[in-house]
Amino acid sequence: MSVGGLTSRDAGGLTLPHPPAAVSTAKPDEGSLELTEQLIRTRAYRFFEERGSEHGHDLEDWLRAKAEVFGRKPAPDAEVAAAEGGSVGAAARGA
Repeated sequence: MSVGGLTSRDAGGLTLPHPPAAVSTAKPDEGSLELTEQLIRTRAYRFFEERGSEHGHDLEDWLRAKAEVFGRKPAPDAEVAAAEGGSVGAAARGA
C-alpha cells in the first residue's frame, strides 16, 4: 500500500509507515561522551556543595551523580567502600 509516496509494511496486523530502524552499533562520538562526563562532574560538585563543601566524599558524589545521569539507583555504601579500597565497616563509620 502506498500513501502520499510512503510505502507501508504489514507487521502482524499493524501497519508501519516505513521499515523499522536498524539498531545502531556505532560508538558514541567524543562530544557526546564529553558532555555526559561534564553533566556528571557538575552534578557531583552540587552534591559536594549541598554537603557544605565537606571533603572526602568525592567518589561517593561521582557515583551518585553518574547513577542519576544514567537513571540508575546510586551504589550502596559497600560498593563505594570497595571502589575506594576500604571495607563496609569503614564506609558505615564514614572513614
